[in-house]
Amino acid sequence: MTPHHLKNKASNFGILITLAGILGGILVGIVVGFNALYVIALIVVISSLILFFVSFEMTVLSLLIIRSSLDILSDYQIPTAFALGMIGLTLMYVTIQLLTNKPIYTDKFWWFLVAWLVTQGLWVILLPLGGLGLGGWALSIAIREWVRLFSWIIIYLLILQLKDKIPPQKIITALFLGLILPFTAAFLQIAVPSSLLPSILVYETDIFEAGTRINGTFGHPNTFTTFTFLFLGLTYWKQQHSQNRKPWLILLGIVAFFFVSTKALVGLMMLATFLFCIFSRNANIINIIGGILLFVFVIALFASTEFGQERLGSIAQTPLLNPDIDIWKAILLSKTDGNSFNWRLAQWTYLLGQWQQYPILGFGLGTGKYISTNGLEPHNEYLRALIEGGIMGLMIFFIFLGGQIVYLLNVIRSSFNHKMKQDLAFTLIAILLGLCVGMITENIWTHTTLFFYWWTIFSLMSWDWESAKISS
Repeated sequence: MTPHHLKNKASNFGILITLAGILGGILVGIVVGFNALYVIALIVVISSLILFFVSFEMTVLSLLIIRSSLDILSDYQIPTAFALGMIGLTLMYVTIQLLTNKPIYTDKFWWFLVAWLVTQGLWVILLPLGGLGLGGWALSIAIREWVRLFSWIIIYLLILQLKDKIPPQKIITALFLGLILPFTAAFLQIAVPSSLLPSILVYETDIFEAGTRINGTFGHPNTFTTFTFLFLGLTYWKQQHSQNRKPWLILLGIVAFFFVSTKALVGLMMLATFLFCIFSRNANIINIIGGILLFVFVIALFASTEFGQERLGSIAQTPLLNPDIDIWKAILLSKTDGNSFNWRLAQWTYLLGQWQQYPILGFGLGTGKYISTNGLEPHNEYLRALIEGGIMGLMIFFIFLGGQIVYLLNVIRSSFNHKMKQDLAFTLIAILLGLCVGMITENIWTHTTLFFYWWTIFSLMSWDWESAKISS
């Protein structure tokens, strides 16, 4: 290439850079006109796109870490933009891998997720065709929900591409960095009066509750509860397999403290289920006593505040513990007593009545809260599956949950030569069973951040841990 050609090429490149700068400046100016926060988001997107190809592994790990801090920006649609960005980056990466004849990693369970997602798409298609309880006006709602579910299998696929690049233990360890900002925000909510906190850290409890609860960087205390519950299980697993257990025991205490500080009764049910599963695996007198003492300690910590005592005392005013209150009386009381469980009974009774109008296929994907008279989610995931998908949808939901347990049991059987992986698979089963119990009274299906980390960890189960370097 002659010097003349090199000069022309450099000149053309300079022109392109200048044009890109001008267009970028105009774009930034337009964005600033709407909201300065969007400029930060734009910079993050552009930086992530560049780093995604410069340092793929570190970029993915960084994106995993920051996800736990984004729900606090939901009013600006940042979590939605993040999910769409992850979908776009992953599809771009897979396309480039295909064009360059490089491998794309998948596993059997990912194809199970794809098949499940396809079945969910049937409810999207049926909406505008008039085959469900709601009409075409709900199509955008169903599409939005389907894209949210699609982002789950995308993150699963993206993490699989790290195979043979980063040891699975290192990925899980990196996830714990995602606790820093949520726990910092939660600590401020505990230690600093709400009047002194930045408005973005001040949350609103739902109308059936009163008192101080923490939510970290999440939209609701119960969402923070399931997030800390997942990491409670992971921390327990880490301290069991770490050469230096003391730091992990300290972290376990910190996670447990914030878990209890959410003051979510659903958290106590999930924890009891988790402890029962963990300690029943190696049942002996020491484990049984240890599990009972740990649960008693959590209950005592929960009941150490006036609000915690009120939460526990409210159970006595429900059909669960009061034989003088039947379901119908509880429904009547729910209009005046502010008892969240009695309110749930009223909600479930109404929704079951609505479901009977379209029992086979339900009303449509993501439409649960639009069927309710108060615009709130069903607060029962099995009822949600029944309302949105009918009997067919509920059956598929059970298959979806059962498929995860079967897969993890197979991992345990096939990983006889790697106890660390075996124990993680069993820990995930205990966590999943705890979540299944929590789904009886909570909208766990809507906890997107929880499932973002859940599928990240789940995707590591098909890796060869024996050949990977152990990095605690």
